[in-house]
Amino acid sequence: ITQIGEGVELVNGIIGYGCHIFYGVKAVRFITGTKANIKYGARVINSYLGDNSTVSCCEVLHNLIFPNHEQHHNNSFLIASCVQGQSNMAANATVGSNHNSRANDGEILAKRGFWPGLCSNFKHNCRFASFTLVAKGNYPAELDVKVPFSLISNNEQENMLQVMPAYWFLYNMYAIVRNSWKWNARDKRVHDWQKIEFDFLAPDTVEEMLEAVALLEIWTAKAWHRSQGEDSSQMEEKALREKGFDLLYNRPKEAEKLEILADAFEHSRRKVQILKAAKAYRMYRTMIHYYAVKNLAAFIDRRNVKHLRDLREALPLPAETLWHNVGGQIMRDRDLRDLMDRVRTGDLNDWEKIHAEYARHWERYPDDKAAHALHALLALHDRTFESIIDENLWSDYLDRGLEVQRDIARLTRDSRQKDYENPFKKMSYDSEEEQNAVMGDLDENPLLQMIEDETREFERLIHAVKASEA
Repeated sequence: ITQIGEGVELVNGIIGYGCHIFYGVKAVRFITGTKANIKYGARVINSYLGDNSTVSCCEVLHNLIFPNHEQHHNNSFLIASCVQGQSNMAANATVGSNHNSRANDGEILAKRGFWPGLCSNFKHNCRFASFTLVAKGNYPAELDVKVPFSLISNNEQENMLQVMPAYWFLYNMYAIVRNSWKWNARDKRVHDWQKIEFDFLAPDTVEEMLEAVALLEIWTAKAWHRSQGEDSSQMEEKALREKGFDLLYNRPKEAEKLEILADAFEHSRRKVQILKAAKAYRMYRTMIHYYAVKNLAAFIDRRNVKHLRDLREALPLPAETLWHNVGGQIMRDRDLRDLMDRVRTGDLNDWEKIHAEYARHWERYPDDKAAHALHALLALHDRTFESIIDENLWSDYLDRGLEVQRDIARLTRDSRQKDYENPFKKMSYDSEEEQNAVMGDLDENPLLQMIEDETREFERLIHAVKASEA
C-alpha cells in the first residue's frame, strides 16, 4: 500500500509499491522504487530514489540514488550525483555546493556504503570507493578516493588530507557488520524485482581491496626510497610492489615510521597522508582471504564437490574481475554488456524480459561469486591453483578462514561492548539495569547472536569441507 499524505505536491512522477510520501513534500519529475519514503518537506527534483530508501527534510536534485539510502535533517544534493546505496547522509552535509565558475556542474560518484559526516561538503567532481566514511569538514578540492572501507579527514591545521584505509575493519567491526544485517532485516518489500547484494564483502568491494593492496605496496615503497634520498620515479611497478610487500608484511614497524603519501587522491598540491598503512594492509589481506574461503567452501558444500582437484572444473570460469553495481545487484561486466546489447538489438524489448534477465543472473550469482573467490585467493597469495594442491595449502587456508570468522565475531562484540563500558556513556544512567533497559542487554543483542550462529555454521562448513577431502 502506498500512502500520499498532507500538503504534498507531486508533478510528473512514478511512485513504486509500498511508498510513503507525506508532510509538505514537493517532488517534480521523479521516480521512486519500492518501499521508499519522502517526508517532512523534502524536495525531490529530476531524481530517482531506490528501494528501501528515505529522504527527509532534504533537497535532492538530479540524482540517481540506489537502494537502502538514508538522508535526513537539513542536507542537500545540489548537483548530479550517483550514490550506489547502503548510504547515509549526516545532518548539514552538502554535496555540490562549491560553484566556482560558470561552467556546467560536475558529478559526484559514490559507491555503496557512502557516509559523509556532519556538515561535510565537497567540490565536484568527486569519486568515492565503497564504504567510505568522511569526517566532518570542508573539502576544498576534488577527491578520488581509491581505497575502500576508509576514513577520510581534512586536517586543516597541517593543511593535508588524511586517509585511514580499512578503518571499518580495524576500529568499528560492529558497525560494518550491522550495516549488512540491518538492511537485510529492514527489507520488507513484497515485490523484490530489484535484487540487492547486502554483504559488504562481495566481488565489487573485494576487487577494490585488491587494488588497495597494490596501491599501499607502491606508496610504501616510494616512501621508503624517499626516506633514503632515492628517486623511485623510474622504477617498475613490480619492483615497487615487492619492496612494499616486504615492508608492510614482514617489517610493519619499519613501515609505520615512514611518511606514506598517496598519489592522485586529491586535486591539489598538498599532502595526502596514509595513516596506519601496515595495519590496514594486513587487514585488507585478511578480509580478502576470508571472503575467498567463505565463498569457495559454500560452493563446495552446495555443489557437493568431492575433491579439490574437481573445483576448477565445477566453477564457471574464467572468473570476471570487473563487476558493476546495477541498482544494488552486483553483475559481471560481460553479463551487463550482453544485456545492454540485447536491449539495443530488440531481443529484450520490454521490462518483464529485462527483469527476468536480471533474475537469471541473480540465480547464478553465487557460482559466479565463487569463481571470483578463487581468483581473489590466487591473486592475494600469488599462487596457481596447482600449487595450492601440490603444496597441501588448502587445509591451512580453510583454517585461516575459520580463524578470521572467529576474529570477526570477537571484534564485533568488542566494538559494541565499548558502548557499555564507556564511562561518558554510562553517566546518563543511574544503574546497569537502567542502561540495559535503554540499550538492551549485550548478551541478548540480536546482531551478536546472529554472528555467533554464523560462526558455528561456518565451523560446521569448514569441518565438512575438510572431511570431504580426507
